[in-house]
Amino acid sequence: QVQLVESGGGLVQAGGSLRLSCAASGRTFSSYGLGWFRQAPGKEREFVAAISWGGSRTTYADSVKGRFTISRDNAKNMMYLQMNSLKPEDTAGYYCAADRTGYGTATRDYDYWGQGTQVTVSS
Repeated sequence: QVQLVESGGGLVQAGGSLRLSCAASGRTFSSYGLGWFRQAPGKEREFVAAISWGGSRTTYADSVKGRFTISRDNAKNMMYLQMNSLKPEDTAGYYCAADRTGYGTATRDYDYWGQGTQVTVSS
């Protein structure tokens, strides 16, 4: 069992930066792949980025590639999403998730979810 809690969301102007954090509890944290997803009002939850259990492999949605960076610190049971060059279309609730078998790009791949943190980018 893994419990996930996101933090770091807020209001930022276009072109600005934010760093989201995901704190996890559970002794098996380092054996899970982790991902970030986002969901805007009236839209489906979409994949943002994912990282393998050891942190050596990452994958990103095309819409954030080159602007966002996912990372993790297994010693601290933490995952991060550094978001640079933010755009109004990045506005959404951001969710971290844990995958027992990999680091997929679909919501159905993930077994545990946090409650989300809101990111709002003003133009």
